[in-house]
Formats: sequence, structure tokens, C-alpha cells
Amino acid sequence: MLENIDLTREVQKKDYKAQKDVLDIRLAALQRRALELKIPVIVLFEGWDAAGKGTLINDLILPLDPRGFTVHSTLPPNEEERLRPFLWRFWIKTPPAGRIGIFDRSWYRVLLNDRVDADLPGKAVRRAARDISSFERQLSDGGAVLIKFFLHISKSEQKRRLAKLRADRLTRWRVTKEDLKRHRQYAEYLEATEDMLADTDSDFAPWTVVEAHDRRFASLKIFNTVIARLERRIEETVKPRRTRGRKKAPGIPEKLRVSILDGVDVSVTLPREKYKDRLNALQKRVRELEHEIYMRRIPVVIVYEGWDAAGKGGNIRRLTRNLDPRGYEVVPVAAPNDIEKAHHYLWRFWTEMPKAGHITIFDRSWYGRVMVERIEGFCTEAEWRRAYREINEMEQHMADFGALVFKFWLHIDPAEQLRRFRSREQTPHKEWKITDEDWRNRKKARQYKTAIEEMLFRTSTRYAPWTIVESNCKRHARIKVLDTVIDRIERRLR
Repeated sequence: MLENIDLTREVQKKDYKAQKDVLDIRLAALQRRALELKIPVIVLFEGWDAAGKGTLINDLILPLDPRGFTVHSTLPPNEEERLRPFLWRFWIKTPPAGRIGIFDRSWYRVLLNDRVDADLPGKAVRRAARDISSFERQLSDGGAVLIKFFLHISKSEQKRRLAKLRADRLTRWRVTKEDLKRHRQYAEYLEATEDMLADTDSDFAPWTVVEAHDRRFASLKIFNTVIARLERRIEETVKPRRTRGRKKAPGIPEKLRVSILDGVDVSVTLPREKYKDRLNALQKRVRELEHEIYMRRIPVVIVYEGWDAAGKGGNIRRLTRNLDPRGYEVVPVAAPNDIEKAHHYLWRFWTEMPKAGHITIFDRSWYGRVMVERIEGFCTEAEWRRAYREINEMEQHMADFGALVFKFWLHIDPAEQLRRFRSREQTPHKEWKITDEDWRNRKKARQYKTAIEEMLFRTSTRYAPWTIVESNCKRHARIKVLDTVIDRIERRLR
């Protein structure tokens, strides 16, 4: 495809200036409008070395209000970033609502530099392309505009530009050995680029190939593309598509009509004397495994969900009692704050994901999207239905990186929950644990049960399975969680 593109197209200086002045005004106005409508904008530039990315990015930002954008230069990952899934460092840089994030190179390094230089196997390349497409779709579904440019020049033009840079003592530093090596590998990078464009072009994040031999032509094409995409998104935001004739959302699948939770035997108990002996032994073993996963650089993600008063806090304390505090973190999840609301709903969880060799425990999690937010109307039906796929994709990305993902649903029956609520009300040092919201949620137990069972059904996967923990007996629940964590870590180490 790229070899057939006409790279000789030019724009005369007079024509360029006449068009550019008008485009500058339109783009500045669109930036202000996107801010008013809280539309996040992501513009990424990929392309050949010496294709003019820096110059064209500078052209793009000059008419913009500098308070409303951030430019990110993507270098090879540092030591901290190498200890995370490869999309982590880009998730944390995604712009909040109303701002513009501009990436000078991006997450596509893995499909270009890593593929050619590290000779990644085809399976790894396909998996990376899948993860990238999922990432971009999630951002787009969350309201972001994604605009992707590939700046294209021929091998001979690249050679000429590199030679010109090297001939000037003020610019020769810009040409590295890696640049020259990639020039010699032009044919290999061309093949990788063709595959990248084909595999990751989509209606929600289409590629625009920019003929970059002539700077003026390239600049006008970039401006016109950005303006057209922003105008379209703004129009869609101001005038939402009509919903008349939309198909009714599907009901609960047949498989879900047989209750998952009703089949859980919460009457199981564990005598206190057996509990103490097992607890001590298991806590000691977890401490040993914490050191093992650190040495083997295995990240561990542990999610706790459950009914109010199911014992999540006490369970977490027993799990972590003997752990080295430098190797784990407990993240309590409450309602999102204003900064978190300005980002994609998964953003705040990506920022907390553990690096390789560490453990992160989430006391409640991203599953609030398909429970609390679904029941209380904090998101639309389309958003919570879409979340099942988005959550599975995120957890698969973590698992592909090598993480162990544990998910525990702590289950108690209504009678036990009521008993615990009343006990908290009558115990002075536990009164703070019971709130009006707890009682209000209890009245919606039937709605929550439907949501929970659908969540368990749709998001229990081979790489991130749910474990239902019978929690009427807290001792049994604590031992079951410890047993499950130990068993899966030991199997991974083997």
C-alpha cells in the first residue's frame, strides 16, 4: 500500500499561507469547544525517522492554547515501565475530559521497533495488535477522539534528510546509530508498518497516512484531518444519534436463569481450634511465596468484592498479616473523585496496577461499573453492558504480561447480613461501619443479586476466574482465600 502512494504532491507557499491562517482559527475554536463539551482528544504521530514529526507537531500546537494540551515523547521504556504491562505507561498519560494529548510516537513501538529489532514472534505481535485495538476502542467508547497519523517518506528521501542532518554540526547529534540501522532496515520496517496499518485501522481510530516529502502539504493534510474529526465528534455530542428503532437490549441469558448464588452452601463452618493452626501455617507460607514471586518478577492482582458486611476488611488483614509491607499495597476503592471522573473509568485502576514482583489488593474494584453504577444509574445501560468486554480485555492484558489475577466474591445470606448490621449498630467501636447507604443497598438486594450473577457469569475467565467464598463463617472464608492464593501461586511457580 505505502509503495503506491504518490509522494510528489506539493503546496505552493502562497496557497499554504492563505489556507493555514483560516485553519489556525478553526482549530483554536474547536479546542475551546471540545473543552466546553469535555471531549478528550488524542493525536498520535508515527512515521519514519526524519519524516518531520517534531516540525509537524509544532505546526499543530502553535494555534492552540498551551494550557489545554500536553505533548508526550515516547522513548524506549525505562526500568519502571518495563516492570508493567506495555499499555500501562500510556493509560496513565491519557488526557482527561476536555484536554488534548499529543504523542510523538506511541504504543505502536511494539508493532514496529520491537517487532523488527527484537524479532518478536508472530503470536506476540498479534496479541499486541489485539491489545492495542481493545485499548483504542475503550478510549473511543469512553468519549475520546483518536486521530492517528503515519508520516510517510521514501527510503531515498530519508537517506537525503539523514545526510543533511549529519552534515551540520548543530544537528548531527540528532542522527543516532539506531537511526542509521533502521534506515538500512527500511524494507523490514515497511513490512511491519503495512501490517500495523492493516491490523489496527478501525472506524473508531482510523489511520491517516500523510505524504511528508513536502512539509506544507503534510501540515495542511494534518490540520484538515484533525479539524474534520473534531467537528464530527462535536456534532455527534451536541446532536446525539436518534435512538428510534434501536433494538431492545437482550435480557438475561438462559444460562443465568439458574441462580449461581443460590447454589452456594453458606452453612459451611470451620472450628476455631482448627482455624488457628491452619491460619498460622498458611500465613507463613504466603510470606514465603511473596519472596518467591518478587524474585521471579510475577505481579499479583487480588480483587475483593462481596455483600456489605461480608468480611472483606478482616479477610484482607488475615491475608496480609505476615507479608512484607514493601511488597504489597491495599487499594480501597470508593466513589471516583473529580479528577478520576474526568478520565475513562478504568484509568484510576490502571494507575494502581502492581509492577512485576509486587502484589496489589483491591478492596472493591472496577466491578463497581457493573454493580453499583448499573443499579444506581451512574452510567448508561450501553456503558455497563460494554464494561464486561472492557474488563475482560484489561484482565487478559494483565494476564498476558504474566500477572496472576485473583477475584473473590465474599457471599453471605440475607439473614447473616442482617445479624451483622445489627451487631455493628449495637457495638460502639463498630458503629462507623454501618451507614444509611448499607441499609438502602440491602433494600435493593434483588437487583444487586441479578447484577452480581451476570457479572460472575460474564467475567469469570480462564485467566481471571472468580472464586465464590462462603462467608457466613468468617474463619472458613479467610482460610479459603489463603488456600486459593497459595495454590495458584505454587502452580505458577512450578
